[in-house]
Amino acid sequence: MDISPVVVEGVGSAAAILTTVCWLPQALHVIRRRDTRAISFWSYFVFALGVALWLLYGVFLGRVPIVAANAITLTLLLVILAMKIRYG
Repeated sequence: MDISPVVVEGVGSAAAILTTVCWLPQALHVIRRRDTRAISFWSYFVFALGVALWLLYGVFLGRVPIVAANAITLTLLLVILAMKIRYG
């Protein structure tokens, strides 16, 4: 299958934007309400580790969409985890 590199980058960028933006409402909710009771620390922790590895993978490949999306997602996850630690 011969797919244009522009299409491939477009798909990757769209995926990166959508999977990053989806964490923004959760982070804003936690920051505003300081309510983290329904959040599983270990689930978010393991997910954050996975995102950190995707970030490293993107760095190794030199792929900006992978690096940018995972850097932003990891930041949002770390904010949520910090709030979980602080407010339980």
